Amino acid sequence: MNYPETKKVEHTDEYFGTKVADPYRWLEDDRAEDTKDWVQREVAFTQNYLNQIPFREEIRAQLKNIWNYEKISAPFKEGDYTYFYKNDGLQAQSVLYRTDKNGNTEVFLDPNKFSEKGTTSMSGLSFNKKGTLAAYNISEGGSDWQKIVIINAITKQKIDETITDVKFSGASWLGDEGFFYSSYGKVQGSELSVKTDMHKVYFHKLGTKQSEDKHIIGDENFKRRYMNIGVSDDERFLILSAATATNGNELYVKDLKNNTDWIAIQKGYDYNTDVLDTKGDFIYIMTDKNAPNMKLQKFDIKNPSVWTDVIPETENVLSASTGGGYIFAKYMKDAVSYMKQFDYNGKLIREITLPGIGTASNIGGKETAKELYYSFSNYITPGTTYKFNVETGTSEIYQKPNVKFNPEDYVSEQVFFTSKDGTKVPMMISYKKGLKLNGKNPTILYGYGGFNISVTPNFSVVNAIWMENGGIYAVPNLRGGGEYGKKWHVAGTQMQKKNVFEDFIAAGEYLQKNGYTSPEFMALSGRSNGGLLVGATMTMRPDLAKVAFPGVGVLDMLRYNKFTAGAGWSFDYGTAEDSKEMFEYLKSYSPVHNVRKGVCYPSTMIITSDHDDRVVPAHSFKFGAELQEKQSCNNPALIRIEVNAGHGAGRSTDQVIGENTDLMSFALYEMGIKELKK
Repeated sequence: MNYPETKKVEHTDEYFGTKVADPYRWLEDDRAEDTKDWVQREVAFTQNYLNQIPFREEIRAQLKNIWNYEKISAPFKEGDYTYFYKNDGLQAQSVLYRTDKNGNTEVFLDPNKFSEKGTTSMSGLSFNKKGTLAAYNISEGGSDWQKIVIINAITKQKIDETITDVKFSGASWLGDEGFFYSSYGKVQGSELSVKTDMHKVYFHKLGTKQSEDKHIIGDENFKRRYMNIGVSDDERFLILSAATATNGNELYVKDLKNNTDWIAIQKGYDYNTDVLDTKGDFIYIMTDKNAPNMKLQKFDIKNPSVWTDVIPETENVLSASTGGGYIFAKYMKDAVSYMKQFDYNGKLIREITLPGIGTASNIGGKETAKELYYSFSNYITPGTTYKFNVETGTSEIYQKPNVKFNPEDYVSEQVFFTSKDGTKVPMMISYKKGLKLNGKNPTILYGYGGFNISVTPNFSVVNAIWMENGGIYAVPNLRGGGEYGKKWHVAGTQMQKKNVFEDFIAAGEYLQKNGYTSPEFMALSGRSNGGLLVGATMTMRPDLAKVAFPGVGVLDMLRYNKFTAGAGWSFDYGTAEDSKEMFEYLKSYSPVHNVRKGVCYPSTMIITSDHDDRVVPAHSFKFGAELQEKQSCNNPALIRIEVNAGHGAGRSTDQVIGENTDLMSFALYEMGIKELKK
């Protein structure tokens, strides 16, 4: 493999007396000409390699064909209109429609008109209580930096100047006056990589300039990395959530009716507590305080330190939503959903019968609604929307997608395997019926394992095509996720992070030992924190799989906290500055620092985007440079760089199809497959 030349520089950092070389430090400067030149050469090299795959265009055609079906969201009511999203099939972005009381339907917002190639997306939308005003976020090229556009919801006309420099924030309306939003302000340096650590909350009054917006909170005296103000549904309370990391938050409430100052409900970052709803003087909160699997409690604003149970903690993880005057409790048992309906006093109304074993979205809607909506899906059932009657508890199909896929032809089974330290871990394995367990089936092992995020069964047309071509799709529920509550999450953080990699390795070994696949036919896949998972696993166990896809990954564990919002991930990872012990632990698995000469690594396609300001592309660039320099066998080390895209959200349909075409065709090609099964 004659890779593009990558220069090396003399650069070392010192941590607790240990010098660490960083020869590709220059690739961190996304604005430098030599970085741009290197990116262009890598893009060309990767495309040249992928162009030689004989069935690449066949896979693209298969994906386009299955993708081309009408996708309609659950409806939601705002003011006198009912809104819903629809994508005709291959549109770059879904269009927002609305229907009036007379049944007339029209386009409300079409994000496909925001940019020429469909790479500007609508990433948030909020209405005032009357439904007469709306504010929507737009993201250009997938960036976390966004703008808020303000319109008259009746006429659809823009009515104010666009709010800029918004990040990790929507708009929370207070009457017809204006809304709260959060911003890090104008940054000095590259928007794609500069560190953001002081969130500020502002109130924008309609008809005024952004420069006149009232600064509510957030400065050197109250410095928090993430802050948002929400307005309660009855518009009586302002609710402020403040945090320094992605886990644990402070909670403050301001009573507008009684004109109080901020009342501290929870200080410090030991727990996660969020407001679900308010009823008169009572505020309902979801919390993991003394409840690792979450519980619903309430308190009286006149006595905010006394919290009482509404829905107590159980052995299964709880999430909750509201609608139709009820509370809906969704539980997760072994990563699968079940649901119950309660009144506001915590009295059980009924257990809700779901359509099958899989993932249900939360049931939710306005308090006055008699009918609410939820969706249901699993790895072999396309996402179907159901209409739920709050009084009878019955569900009926509202919208079933017409996908060219027959679930009857496929199997999705759950197994449990044992990790290195004896922990039992669940995994879903999906494939076409009639598959022979002869160790020769192309298999994608996909994982995440972090940030309390649960990977639950969901349908994907990409996986449908993979299975249609004889592939197996396997997803283990690794530690670090939220599938079994806080304890499961913490067991995959900081000095226990390697548990996640060991779980992933054990999942791969289970599949190989039981005849599903073998190392020559297995691909490792994951994105973001899952990209770290793949990078760490392939450097720890290069013999485990033939192919590796570290996607938009956190790959330099010594410097991840220096960029954008990276410092906020320290609860999960720890940082190299914390202690000598933490530094040594991070260095022992950091993918960039563990590529060794003389080792044969899997055929690798590193995936990143030029506008990723969540996990900066430098992670992928440096890891790719290390692999290309040190790979000892003929397995390629490619870097696939998407242009005009960010961390993943908001990409156009064409971009998503393009990436998955390359992933699937590269995996099969590297596994020695010459042509697709007919």
